[in-house]
Amino acid sequence: MASNTATLRIDWGDKQKWLRAAHNTKWCLVGCAAGDFATILFFQVTGIAWSTWSIMILAMINGLLTSILLETVILSKQMALKAAFKTAIGMSMISMLTMELAMNVVDIWLTGGAKLTWWVIPVMLLAGFLAPLPYNYWRLKALNKCCH
Repeated sequence: MASNTATLRIDWGDKQKWLRAAHNTKWCLVGCAAGDFATILFFQVTGIAWSTWSIMILAMINGLLTSILLETVILSKQMALKAAFKTAIGMSMISMLTMELAMNVVDIWLTGGAKLTWWVIPVMLLAGFLAPLPYNYWRLKALNKCCH
């Protein structure tokens, strides 16, 4: 029971852990955004008539897949490909899903649909970065777990 209490009362002022969590979140965001934005852009350009939420669900799935692919490539520089893939798959799905959901909700809220515009992309990226950051810090600080 003492270890559970310790993880609930962590120090939220560790600058080094915040920097590490931000670095990890940044790389996850790059991977997630690539698949997410490509999917939304595809439907925007082709005009295929899917509902907004159907496009967003597919965008989230593709974002997760591209994030895992990017992490596998990055980690394969440090370890064998099979181990890199297992590590990438073992990343926090909570973090990635939070990131994806934040980006897509912001897009729908600001544009009214699954639409990429020059002004919504930075807001989506900011939301996607900030939403999972406290969780990533907590996971790193309390559990000493990160993907890099």
